[in-house]
Amino acid sequence: MARRGLLVGTAATALTLGTVSFADAATGDDAPDRTRTVRGTLPTGSPDYVYLPVEVPRGVREIAVSYTYEKTPVPAGTQGNALDIGIFDERGTELGGRGFRGWSGGARSSFFIRADEATPGYVAGPVRAGTWNIALGPYTVAPEGLPYEVTITLRFGPTGSTPKPVYPPERAKGRGRAWYRGDCHLHSVHSDGKRTPAEIAAAARAAGLDFINSSEHNTYSAHSAWDGLWGDDLLVLTGEEVTTRNGHVIALATDPGTFVDWRYRARDNRFGHYAKDVRRAGGLVVPAHPHATCIGCHWKFGFGEADAVEVWNGAYTPEDEIALAEWDNSLVAAVRTSKPWVPAMGNSDAHREPDKVGLPQTVVLAEELSREAITAGIRAGHSYIAESSAVTLSFGASGGRGLHAGIGERLRVDGDDTPVTVRLEVTGAPGCTAHFVTDQGTLFTATLPESGTGVVEWRTTPVYAAYVRAEVRHPATVPGLPGALAALTNPVFLEG
Repeated sequence: MARRGLLVGTAATALTLGTVSFADAATGDDAPDRTRTVRGTLPTGSPDYVYLPVEVPRGVREIAVSYTYEKTPVPAGTQGNALDIGIFDERGTELGGRGFRGWSGGARSSFFIRADEATPGYVAGPVRAGTWNIALGPYTVAPEGLPYEVTITLRFGPTGSTPKPVYPPERAKGRGRAWYRGDCHLHSVHSDGKRTPAEIAAAARAAGLDFINSSEHNTYSAHSAWDGLWGDDLLVLTGEEVTTRNGHVIALATDPGTFVDWRYRARDNRFGHYAKDVRRAGGLVVPAHPHATCIGCHWKFGFGEADAVEVWNGAYTPEDEIALAEWDNSLVAAVRTSKPWVPAMGNSDAHREPDKVGLPQTVVLAEELSREAITAGIRAGHSYIAESSAVTLSFGASGGRGLHAGIGERLRVDGDDTPVTVRLEVTGAPGCTAHFVTDQGTLFTATLPESGTGVVEWRTTPVYAAYVRAEVRHPATVPGLPGALAALTNPVFLEG
């Protein structure tokens, strides 16, 4: 049976279609499958989310949904059609509520949910009676509109049981207090990635990583997908890439099973609420690729709620150079206003081959290889970013009466004109140059030995440099532009 999608209500950022009813469906273990198909067209200017209510009767063991839409040809420079999809159960679509059951965005054209299993991106559990809502997200709409077709199939029978989820442990054996390497922005088949969790774990070990963070777009379904993949050598953290229409943010190392809502824009003034939710769940708030040029990717919420910011995302590009410059400006502002500063981190955002897991990686000084210790190190800025496990850095400043400060720390000496020695040790960066960057800009540059292993020192004072951070760069490939990063440290602050 096919029916048209009728618009019965609107809101600032959501719209509800006419309800799909299965009231005439026979129930019972031997009842036949029942299918309904809805067709309609979403106009240009549609709200961000369109809900299709589905009345689910008792006795349903599985709900299956498929959809298609027309990718209408458009003139050059005009956005075509793109339609995302997800689902909420009978507990409703309230923001931050308990009804979320899955999201695949535009990564797949069909999904199912039942008690014992669900399509990756979706959460297994009973299909209870009540009003479910299929969530359509018209990401972009062509001038002629977005024709769509949604097919819902209910399968009847015994409900079955839902396995208790197995989540990663919060601690791995590790090496005690040490520098640990991690990649906190990764995608698997649970969102728009092509790798399985097993393939990601193998790639992480091959890249020399000690920890990773599960960060699927708008779903936590992968949190329970790592059973047997962690170990003494690999800590698996759980999180989400909260993918809004005004930018993406990594909810890093939240409690397993935590859902962070994404259905708001900067103008809705809701981000602060959900940032607090992330922290209450033990996680960090990390704006991702803040200057990415894809639609909806550019970060518009500001950095007042950020615990760290991703300034390097995947292979180094001009977008990262802009993010790096903006972050450096924020350091200057923090020094000027005596307000807290936001540390930098880097992640691969790897989705599929040839994306490299661990390019780049954040190297964190932590007391142990545990969720609590790693997040504490990131939050404090006791970290640097490297393009691979081959690159290692040691960076710090010393002065006065034998005082020393490392990455993310403050060196307090007796006066503004007290001499301070900044020292950088590098390995694994052949052909690169070292740069010392301050609140005045880059004040010192040195060429590393051909082997890529060397020590660079520079003398300054707190009155001349309020902070110093290090960059290790490859040779420039475009005249007038800086070379790509091989490594980057968080700053050492100098105070007289």
